[in-house]
Amino acid sequence: MQKMKMIKRGAASVAIALLLLPLAGTAHATTVKHYGVDWSKYQGNAGKWGYARDDFSISQIGGYYNGSFVPQTTYGTQVANTIALNKRAHTYIYAQFSGTVQADQMLDYYLPKVQTPKGSIVALDVESGNPDLASVEHALQRVQDAGYTAVLYGYKSFLINHLGSAWLQEIASQWPLWLGEYKNYQVTTEPDYNYFPSFTNVQLFQFTSTYASGGLDGNVDFTGITENGYKNGNAQEPATKTAATTTGKQLHQDTHNYTVKSGDTLSVIASRYGMTVNALVMLNGIKNANLIYPGQVLRVADSGQGSNVSQKATTTTTASTYTVRYGDTLSGIASRYGTSASALASLNGISNPNRIYPGQVLKLSGGSSTRFYTVRSGDTLSGIASRLGTSWTSLKAKNGIANANLIYPGQILYY
Repeated sequence: MQKMKMIKRGAASVAIALLLLPLAGTAHATTVKHYGVDWSKYQGNAGKWGYARDDFSISQIGGYYNGSFVPQTTYGTQVANTIALNKRAHTYIYAQFSGTVQADQMLDYYLPKVQTPKGSIVALDVESGNPDLASVEHALQRVQDAGYTAVLYGYKSFLINHLGSAWLQEIASQWPLWLGEYKNYQVTTEPDYNYFPSFTNVQLFQFTSTYASGGLDGNVDFTGITENGYKNGNAQEPATKTAATTTGKQLHQDTHNYTVKSGDTLSVIASRYGMTVNALVMLNGIKNANLIYPGQVLRVADSGQGSNVSQKATTTTTASTYTVRYGDTLSGIASRYGTSASALASLNGISNPNRIYPGQVLKLSGGSSTRFYTVRSGDTLSGIASRLGTSWTSLKAKNGIANANLIYPGQILYY
């Protein structure tokens, strides 16, 4: 995942590996193997694929290190790129934690930020620190309760050393395992099942960190678990109507018909409905993005602005609550929603306005109106500010942006 792993020899054969059936009921047995990759920030904004057959990615949303958060700014664009390529996107959290308090802190922060659809994999990458059975089970249950396929990732030896074989068996009786073990560090395109880490309910096998030249984690799914969250395995059809968030929802949201008018272009239509051109092309099966015609009927996202082209990808919405994000302050939230910190503190029974936490849900007085803008490729903070009639310093402050030069497509900016 994030670092090089030691080679650990297993003893399972191909036959044994393929006979391992899931116990947790989260995936169906299949004779079709799926190949895919897992990414962190080192694979860049678009991610990196090994081979044309790869049909899923699992992107790191961020890391948690015993109380410290390290979000991955590449997560949203990796998810969007995967879906735009008609491949299935999933999520993992690098999870170094001990105790249920830390488990809750980690998930209160990251679960609201997941951009893959409900039912998709949200894996906990437990390969460092001092995990304990109670907190791992607690965290997996929370992921499951949030509507995702909870999966435990790690190395068999590490997990057994820290949890014990019997306790890992208990976890595997309830949740799928995704285990990594490598034969060597030479480019490896196919799993060698002589090195398979035999255990109950292993549904994903990370068989190499050198799937392609230069380094890339390669994974094989032999139960169909990577189809979870997607209707019949179709990357553009989530299994439920619960959309993913921000950039990941481009192809996962309710849509309606739009009839092309004279003078329309795909870029104008995409901006109007808060989409990317790529998403619009994929959604409608358009072969040539420069060839649309008046009267043509396109499917567009329900969340857009209709015919109000001048607002571009901005939206006005009414909010009654706000979920605190990492780095938020009560005064910053109050400024964003046109109220005061003291009013929010009073409304929410907050005795100390300096103590709010990620995941906390705050009531907003009167359901104040707020506006937001979805960052598009090529945008700059100063350019967006000029377009919206505000200043870049105001946008920076309202959105808790540390570096004004670091914004990314799909990011939501309030103004």
